[in-house]
Amino acid sequence: MAELFNRLPGFQKTPAGQERQVLRRLPRILAIGTLLLCLPSLAARLWWAGAPDYEVGSLITTVDIYAIGVLILHWTAVLTVGIGAVIVTIMKGPAYVADAYPMEGLDRPDRPL
Repeated sequence: MAELFNRLPGFQKTPAGQERQVLRRLPRILAIGTLLLCLPSLAARLWWAGAPDYEVGSLITTVDIYAIGVLILHWTAVLTVGIGAVIVTIMKGPAYVADAYPMEGLDRPDRPL
């Protein structure tokens, strides 16, 4: 398995930058953001707890729909930033030598038209 990944000789690995900080903060940002975005639904239920059901049903449903939409947007943004940070981390890693393969048609040039 070791011969599958031949590192390019003389390549200097780039030191880690802000992408590592972003990757460390993302789980906390995801958890805190999720909790904060669930608060409007909880607050709507507590605020209109004493009101009749026929008046409150559509209001709570509307608040829930908006909260779910913004929650999915938040999750998508966190995932997108995470993918970007992982790509930067991989690109800053060591360079590898590609395996050579025989090229077909190398000994005969293309014929002019």
